Amino acid sequence: MAFTLVIHGGAGNITPAIMNKEQEKQYEIGLKDALNSGYKVLSGGGTAMEAVVAAICILEDNPIFNAGKGAVFTKKGLNEMDAAVMDGSNLAAGAIAGVRNIKNPIKLAQEVMLHSGHVFLSGNGAAEFAFSRGFEFTPDDYFFNKSRYDQWVEIRDSDFYQLDHKEDNLKGTVPNTELPQNISNSKFGTVGAAACDEYGNLAAGTSTGGMTNKRFGRIGDSPVIGAGTYANNKTCAISCTGHGEYFLRAVVAYDVSCLMEYKNLSLQDACKIVIKDKLVKLGGEGGLIAVDANGNFDFCFNSAGMYRGMRNSKGDEFVAFYK
Repeated sequence: MAFTLVIHGGAGNITPAIMNKEQEKQYEIGLKDALNSGYKVLSGGGTAMEAVVAAICILEDNPIFNAGKGAVFTKKGLNEMDAAVMDGSNLAAGAIAGVRNIKNPIKLAQEVMLHSGHVFLSGNGAAEFAFSRGFEFTPDDYFFNKSRYDQWVEIRDSDFYQLDHKEDNLKGTVPNTELPQNISNSKFGTVGAAACDEYGNLAAGTSTGGMTNKRFGRIGDSPVIGAGTYANNKTCAISCTGHGEYFLRAVVAYDVSCLMEYKNLSLQDACKIVIKDKLVKLGGEGGLIAVDANGNFDFCFNSAGMYRGMRNSKGDEFVAFYK
């Protein structure tokens, strides 16, 4: 049976105007490296879950993406990461939120799924579980990135937080507050993967560093099953990226699955309704990657662009950034 892998590295204000040729090359290489890693698993008879984790690990290890090594800084100047995986063959899932010093959060989410007896662990409890499973804790300096740090310094003394794939995206809790000047317009994003393997099984995973200057232990949609991550062999596997608060409220990933299961819509039609109609009406920006059990795939986003890529057993392969 045909197999397919799709990946993303964030969606938002991604346009040719804010990307030079060197940056485009960096993202192209980063996405292709992740595709190749996941594809190697699938072509060797591996499972969709194994391919998803392999691809996301490569993205987490690349500092140009807001996950793992590239995670942004919180209000307290820390790197706190969230991740989730879901297996479409049995609806097993694992998720972690607010973890620190874990090199590959997606692996810890998988470990939660396989060995914790639970679905979702957070903060100190997730760290305790990681320690009990023999995970190596990576020092803070591994996650330090100068451009990411400078981006945080610009707004750390304000009540604003920043979505890192958007330059006009400062949100705040204090009305009429003057915005900090010279906000970094670097683009970083949540990462994710979804796959259909040769056995017709689906899996999805998502990993993120969240928002710059986030407070109160904020958690977005990425690690929440049904919101930012979902997989079910009956329908689809999905990983989302964008302004997480809206994806949470719209339960985006599960909504796509429901439209397929209960209304018998195609993958593409279901994605279009949720991302380009329902989410837009809420005011939400972002997108998703999706694959179904027949190896069909979709990239659907309502933002200016989305870092994305696909590779399948038919010999098709591409990466793209813009609309």
